[in-house]
Amino acid sequence: MQKFMPEKTMTFRHALLVILAGISLQLPQTATAENGTSSPYNIIFIAVDDLASTLGCCGDAMAQTPHIDALAREGVLFQQAYCQLPLCNPSRASLLTGLRPDHIKVYDLDRHFRDEKPNIVTLPQLFKNHGWYSARVGKVYHYNVPAGIGTNGLDDPASWNEVVNPKGRDVAEESLIFNAEPHRKISASLSWLAADGPDTDQTDGMIASEAIHLIKKLRNRPFFLGVGFFRPHTPFVAPKQYFSKHAIDSVSLPFAPTNDRCDIPIPAFAHNNPIPNYGLSVQICLRAKQAYYASVSFVDAQVGRIMQALNTYHLNEKTIVVLWSDHGYHLGEHNGIWQKRTLFEESTRSPLLMRVPDAEGNGTVCNRIVEFVDIYPTVAKLCHLEIPPAQKARGRNLMPLLNNPKLPDTTWKGTAISQVLRPVDKRLAEQVMGRSIRTHQWRYTEWNEGHAGRELYNHQTDPNEFQNLAVKPTKEIQKTMDRLHDGFKNKARGRPPTSPVNPSRL
Repeated sequence: MQKFMPEKTMTFRHALLVILAGISLQLPQTATAENGTSSPYNIIFIAVDDLASTLGCCGDAMAQTPHIDALAREGVLFQQAYCQLPLCNPSRASLLTGLRPDHIKVYDLDRHFRDEKPNIVTLPQLFKNHGWYSARVGKVYHYNVPAGIGTNGLDDPASWNEVVNPKGRDVAEESLIFNAEPHRKISASLSWLAADGPDTDQTDGMIASEAIHLIKKLRNRPFFLGVGFFRPHTPFVAPKQYFSKHAIDSVSLPFAPTNDRCDIPIPAFAHNNPIPNYGLSVQICLRAKQAYYASVSFVDAQVGRIMQALNTYHLNEKTIVVLWSDHGYHLGEHNGIWQKRTLFEESTRSPLLMRVPDAEGNGTVCNRIVEFVDIYPTVAKLCHLEIPPAQKARGRNLMPLLNNPKLPDTTWKGTAISQVLRPVDKRLAEQVMGRSIRTHQWRYTEWNEGHAGRELYNHQTDPNEFQNLAVKPTKEIQKTMDRLHDGFKNKARGRPPTSPVNPSRL
């Protein structure tokens, strides 16, 4: 186990003043937990990499996820939760700081949010500053997968008292992974392995084991435990038993009209999937989808182990559980889009589960529009922690929905804003910023403030986003787009940033 320790030298007088001034921050606030006890809540903060709505609790008939489904029945499942940028590093940085990509200037896989905001207080850091023991196992901040497994990745040392970086058999057996596109790295291609051995040989199985160890060790003190699973991120690696749960003849690719892409602006696909299905055969794509679902089932089993540990150590009623992903994932939609980095529904939406002991809405599905930047203020407020002034008013407190998930949309009035930056390539002569706003009825997307194209989809009549109403808008449709355009104000820029960006890492 690796621990981050301060390396600052100070005089005794200075140290004493710091200690005295910080006493109130070092002790968790008691008698503030929503369960009415004198003990504050623990937090289990579970990140699942590249998880689409491929869960039984989300209505996916192919999914076999009994443990996450059980967690959803015990808490509130937010069916329409949206990330702020559908790429690992920007999304995680935004979620963990409670700030939007334009505020932290993170758009690619390389830039650290502290380059722009060195004094920001992250969510786990907030808990650490108030006396919770903050620990991380696996991928919570961004890692390159699989190259970063077993390292600190693009971690934030200020967030944690302790970190653990397991490295399993999946790394040692990378040579066995099948790569459908040998000219690309296995991290960026459709690649998979039905692995030999038990769950605990794999990195994600080891992550669950280390998390259980920490739960046992910390059970008598307040803790914030970040647990980050690497799957189902490519390469899709899971023990063979999880592949057998999803027979290949039960797998199918999603339907789309043959002309689906004709009314969609070029930036929507540029550098992501300009060629449908990467030019791969249908059979290869079916096997890739099978491997993805196997990886989801594998992670589900590890979540089940962690939930059992909470029960074993009698922590269920003292622990808030939050399960999230950094973004959604394409599995062949729109005639062959895979992975993420689009502003379509499948890429920007991802499951969000919150189980808060004794919350009135537990056991209910919430269909209101929420954002990942809402997680920070919600978890902080549940434990009565004051949000730093510079980070206020970015997201919304979800407590009204935790108590009443059926709150009318006219009352909640939820909107979600997502962005993505496109680099110059064979199809784009200049960088293009895309921004999209999702409401209960509409998804409206602009590329370079509309100069590179617009999209408008009516989710009441077109949930698969097949008909782009922005191509030949009526007067009423134009009014709708103008109204939705106003929702971007102060939340998402429409042009490429002036801050440093690595085009190869977008």
